[in-house]
Amino acid sequence: MLVATCVIVLRLDGVYSLKDKRSIVKSLTTRLGRQFNLSVAEVDYQDTWHQAAIGLAAVGNDAGHLHSLLEKAVAWVGSTRPDVPIDDYIIEFR
Repeated sequence: MLVATCVIVLRLDGVYSLKDKRSIVKSLTTRLGRQFNLSVAEVDYQDTWHQAAIGLAAVGNDAGHLHSLLEKAVAWVGSTRPDVPIDDYIIEFR
């Protein structure tokens, strides 16, 4: 059994309150979980307006499939929310 995790760091330039940030992050986490059948949560920068980190996790037997799934999820975030640029992301296996 493999556990694949991904952390996506987002830059939120046009956000000026935690309420605005929560709206963006909540929308992304809900849609990512439904679209890709992943476990999703905000994992860092909870008290910062201009940055967010979203963690994704998936379990399976095929590393290639899990890596592809997480890459597609990252690409989906980039294409769905071009107003929220991806600063960085990392995919790891455990």
